[in-house]
Amino acid sequence: MTTATTPITAELSNSKVAAVFAGEAAAREAAKAVATELALGASQVQVIAPDDPHPGRKLEPESRGIWRTIVVAHVRLGIAGAVLGVLVFAALYALGLHPVVSSPLAAGLVLLFFGTVGGLMLGGLVSLRPDHDRYVEATREAMASGRTTVVVHAFSAEQRGQAAELLRARGGDVTSTL
Repeated sequence: MTTATTPITAELSNSKVAAVFAGEAAAREAAKAVATELALGASQVQVIAPDDPHPGRKLEPESRGIWRTIVVAHVRLGIAGAVLGVLVFAALYALGLHPVVSSPLAAGLVLLFFGTVGGLMLGGLVSLRPDHDRYVEATREAMASGRTTVVVHAFSAEQRGQAAELLRARGGDVTSTL
């Protein structure tokens, strides 16, 4: 399995699965089974018990690099937005749209500006990681009610799906990110 970073955020694992189990023994057994069956590394499968002092480190192990994720997402998506703005300008100019042809510099700068701003806004959305809220909340609720969670940091959507299926088959209440 390759451990290449994702193109937008430069993180190793964008896909995560949390499976809540009633007991710690069942959770540890499920964690061992999913790690063995999918050949996952020790850092990819974590068990979070109700008394775990640092659940955040297991939920988001790359959180120490959040600033890197924020910068990379903004830079890459900002550049993509700028390129899209230039492409839209070129297409409108080629079509001979009167406002664009009569004032190409102004039109080009406006489309470049809005494309870049749109890309930066998308970078902000990606950095917020709204898909992680359900995953984190499921784990925190499990801890508060004395249950144990198995967390899998998948390197692909396929791996995430396989882990979710295996954990569900072992009786886990599964929540995952996109």
